[in-house]
Amino acid sequence: MDQISRIGMDTSKQTFQLHGVDEAERVVLRRKLRRKEVTAFFAGLAPIVVALEACGGSHYWARELGALGHEVKLIAPQFVKPYVKRGKNDAADAAALCEAASRPTMHFVAVKSAASQAALMLAGLRERLVRNRVQLANAIRGYAAEFGLVAAKGQAKIAPLLARLQADASLPALARELFAAHAQEYAQLERQLAAIEAKLMAWHRTNEVSRRLVRIPSIGPIIASLLAMKTPDPHAFRSGRHFAAWIGPPGPA
Repeated sequence: MDQISRIGMDTSKQTFQLHGVDEAERVVLRRKLRRKEVTAFFAGLAPIVVALEACGGSHYWARELGALGHEVKLIAPQFVKPYVKRGKNDAADAAALCEAASRPTMHFVAVKSAASQAALMLAGLRERLVRNRVQLANAIRGYAAEFGLVAAKGQAKIAPLLARLQADASLPALARELFAAHAQEYAQLERQLAAIEAKLMAWHRTNEVSRRLVRIPSIGPIIASLLAMKTPDPHAFRSGRHFAAWIGPPGPA
């Protein structure tokens, strides 16, 4: 086989399409591997550049191939798309990745460590629980309004509203039973959130960046932890405005 200098690899759950070029940019490799063959194949190669699309599982493979001595470059999907020259398929995507990685102005995604991905799981779980709590609170408010009971805005008003609903003897028995079920679900979500936020606080205390961020007025430990977990290399942003645009609008609290 001719000397390979760069490979674009299109990943999936079970099959991996490779497209390799030599130093003269001539195509010297077109090959499909099964998942169990990937590590052994790259272990047999001298260190080269491997381009992957930044998607599910890509950070795992970046760490695995990096441990074998290869230079792994992760590319955001929107930066790969312009290099797809024909109908979208695995081979075309692998070729596009290989070409995109050669561009001197290409932006690459930093490879996350296993510890960073675990921290992001923690942040993601909290966000999902917060969304579930907001959704449930809105449902409780909507159902309560059908019986003439309303509450002021804010999560702190939900528990008193549920207590009023349980104490209202004029409600149909079925409605009171269902409101009790909502109350149990809401209390369970509150307990789960409290446990997750305790883990976030523990993570915050061990992370230097998070501890520095919390010194900024109006930033508490939870926000500082989430910023430290989710923000890539700050040098990737040209200004605070670009960073704000990357963060996007705030989610539910």
